[in-house]
Amino acid sequence: MKHLFLIAVSFLILSSPDATAQVKRIDSTLKIGKVGYRIICSNKDPVQNELEIRPVGFEQDAHPTRVYIKGRIIRAEIDDLNDDGFPDLMFYTYTVNPEREWFGNAYAIVSLSNKSFAIAGIPDVLLDAKYKDGYRGHDEFSLLEGKLMRKFPIYKPEDKEVASGGKRIMQYQLTGTEDTGFKFKIQHSYDEK
Repeated sequence: MKHLFLIAVSFLILSSPDATAQVKRIDSTLKIGKVGYRIICSNKDPVQNELEIRPVGFEQDAHPTRVYIKGRIIRAEIDDLNDDGFPDLMFYTYTVNPEREWFGNAYAIVSLSNKSFAIAGIPDVLLDAKYKDGYRGHDEFSLLEGKLMRKFPIYKPEDKEVASGGKRIMQYQLTGTEDTGFKFKIQHSYDEK
């Protein structure tokens, strides 16, 4: 039933992150029905940017918030990530290192019964011994039935520019509550050749 009333809206800002590409300012509203979020970000700095989050259709107690994010926003999607009937927003960022490799990250803006919201991020692959081998960024993100999907190429030690180790696919589930805080946990992962 969730799929019948949810309208997943996404927008693509950049097709392939490039430190030299012209960066577009983000000022977009994503909603399910009459409730959602307006996000505003200059996207000027390749390292850190200020993001303004304005709740749309929330109760009067919900106020706009400004936070700093690592990198630039490339895309956003709206869905119900924790199956509570309230819309949540996912947005994806990237940073580019001196070797011109780009690394993705994902954040959720989680509705707290349309009264306020909380922010949650995904774990860093480079800090996870099980998944960091072969990781050099080039992340692709999407939502699938309320689950966050991440895909990236696997580099073998001898690989220079092109990955020859296939792809790693990871599925994350948003967990937690308003009291405990929200975080993403890896639900499934597999490598494909």
